[in-house]
Amino acid sequence: MSARLKNAFVELVSIPESHIAGIVVHASQSNLEKIKQAISLLPGSEIHAVSPEGKMVVTLEASRSTVIADQLSAIHALPGVYSASLVYQHHEDIEALDQEIRDEPDASKLY
Repeated sequence: MSARLKNAFVELVSIPESHIAGIVVHASQSNLEKIKQAISLLPGSEIHAVSPEGKMVVTLEASRSTVIADQLSAIHALPGVYSASLVYQHHEDIEALDQEIRDEPDASKLY
């Protein structure tokens, strides 16, 4: 890899980011409490809903997509988890989160 390409890559990966992912977890009812506890120990995790059948709606927040992928894999590997499916993922540069979004009075100018 050339020095120029390497410097561009280092600059790119050093941009602070915020990632959020929505996942659905389907787990054994008998292990549900242990699974909920394990998920809640993951940094940036939040359980929003749990059904009596063992389905959970979970969000994960992290600074890199690789962290989200690792957490999703860790949840899927928990004993009693049937599936952990990524439903949504979004990321923003941290700087972009501080930008003001103007209200557009003319809906035709919205994209």
